[in-house]
Amino acid sequence: MATTGQDVVALLGKVPVFETLGPDDLERVAQVAVSRKFANGQVIFREGDESDTCYVVAGGHARALREHADGRTIALARFGPGDIFGELAMFDAEKRSATVEAVDDLHALAILGSDMRRLMREHPDIAVKLVIALGRRLRAANERLARQSFQTVQSRVASVLTGLVEQARAEGAPEGDVLVTATQADIAQLAGSSRESASRFLAVLERASIVTQGRGKLTVHDPAALQRYVY
Repeated sequence: MATTGQDVVALLGKVPVFETLGPDDLERVAQVAVSRKFANGQVIFREGDESDTCYVVAGGHARALREHADGRTIALARFGPGDIFGELAMFDAEKRSATVEAVDDLHALAILGSDMRRLMREHPDIAVKLVIALGRRLRAANERLARQSFQTVQSRVASVLTGLVEQARAEGAPEGDVLVTATQADIAQLAGSSRESASRFLAVLERASIVTQGRGKLTVHDPAALQRYVY
């Protein structure tokens, strides 16, 4: 968890949006970052709110939600340490496209969009580097969407589990027997499938001893085996 100026700079250097920035630029961003804490279940911002701040996760987790026209709430993404959300606030003040809430005690670095725009005016090279990084993220997102359009439910669920395993490992989890804190509903929503379909496939994985399910969590015993289902 980022606690000192050096910790903040180190954390920002791991954020994909800031990966093209050098040490001096990261220090400038760190100087305008403010530590914020949110309790489990607390809403950081809601869909339709004014967009004025972006957040970098220093500890804990958050998730992005969107309400469907029929009243259902759909999980769009999950964020852990080193992830950024609300990053478009760095460029404009458009309304939020999703709701983001903490899923456990969350520590984040808040960066006002107005501060980032001032930095970009004062140091135009920062703006160029951020645009390059955002372009990379956009290409990756497009590739992911294209891939998902051809994937089966099983492949999408396995991909989501693989991503959650990688996130857990980045936070210190072991190579095997990785504990993932997520419900069947969370996994189904992230995979864009019904809970029933995701549940059936998770049962297949459990019978194959690849995972063990628990209440609101599961343990992935053989992460490499998940790759057999991803195509």
